[in-house]
Amino acid sequence: MNLDALYSELTLKTNAKVALIVLDGLGDIATAEQNYLTPLEAAATPNLDALAKNSAQGRLIPAAPGITPGSGPGHLGLFGYDPLEFQVGRGVIEALGLGVELQPGDVCARANFATLDANGIVTDRRAGRIPTETCEKLCALLAAKIKKIGDTQVMIRAGKEHRFVVVFRGKGLEGPLTDADPNREGFAVPVVKPRDPESLKQKKMAELIAAFYQTALPILAQEKPANGFLMRGIAHQPEIPLFEDRYKLKPACLAVYPMYKGLAQLVGMKKIEGPQTIAEQFERYLAEHANYDFFFIHYKYTDKAGEDGDFTAKKKAIEDFDAALPILLQKTPDVIAITGDHSTPVSLKGHSWHPQPVLLHSKVSGSDKLERFTETGANSGSLGVMESKFLMRLMQANARMFDKFGA
Repeated sequence: MNLDALYSELTLKTNAKVALIVLDGLGDIATAEQNYLTPLEAAATPNLDALAKNSAQGRLIPAAPGITPGSGPGHLGLFGYDPLEFQVGRGVIEALGLGVELQPGDVCARANFATLDANGIVTDRRAGRIPTETCEKLCALLAAKIKKIGDTQVMIRAGKEHRFVVVFRGKGLEGPLTDADPNREGFAVPVVKPRDPESLKQKKMAELIAAFYQTALPILAQEKPANGFLMRGIAHQPEIPLFEDRYKLKPACLAVYPMYKGLAQLVGMKKIEGPQTIAEQFERYLAEHANYDFFFIHYKYTDKAGEDGDFTAKKKAIEDFDAALPILLQKTPDVIAITGDHSTPVSLKGHSWHPQPVLLHSKVSGSDKLERFTETGANSGSLGVMESKFLMRLMQANARMFDKFGA
């Protein structure tokens, strides 16, 4: 029997309240330069420590051993969808998060404003993390001048800081394509290509991306520092089972950044708009507690500091999260999982393949008798090292949502 089918057959509807709290890029590695401490280990976290004493811990492999995941695969795994089976382009996720109503056949690209030198070499992939207001101005400039390419409609929407999304709507389009992003400074923007060289729809889409660059780059040429852009996750929306059908839990999403709202919307979670800080997100959880069974709460700033290579900032982001945690615990969920979608080590300044730590708390989780929630402690926890796609199933088990298997 298919494992997901077995889980579905055993799933019971209960009144449990379940919360998945994701500190983006939480995991890290200890190095000599960091006095052999990770930011999580160096941070003062009295509230997490108190929770850890009555919890189980372990490590999660986000995709597969040695594979560094993007945020999409990282979160889909946490939502219980095998990221190797359900592959979703980042552009689709970003578009949904920004509120774009996608139609069948739409192809979406997630984009970053960037800085290019006179030879077209990328010198800053994020254009100095320009403020959102600058991004909105530049997107309005592009949108005013690029409404169509041939018979294809072009829609441009601003996101947070340097991020934006481009949606192509027309006939005979399809993804996925390779990225127009070298993924590091010091290289030119690559030309996109079809993932399937035999696909005429992907070939047409690649030609449209090239035409978009030819039109858009001259418009941005005099802008500083955002005189160029990169494009990733160029794809169309796939079919994916809905979260509520899969788990018998009515889900809600409390996230700030569009990408994570888009990921939640992709699986049918209700986006709750408004909160901008983790304290506000937890306050809104209290207000919405009776309305939903499952809460996905996303916290971005651990990942942001990791990508900047800023140990102190990542440590502070963890401490800020910990300071807000008592708000959530005013109505403690029946099951709480606290983890990351992947690791973002400060020393690497980017995502990595290292398993991220996870804490699982419920009345029946048991205690691993660990005084803190850290990578080192998680290594000895009872959850062991497992693929992240099984976390949701463990959360269901801790919510007593499974019937017995077999006689």
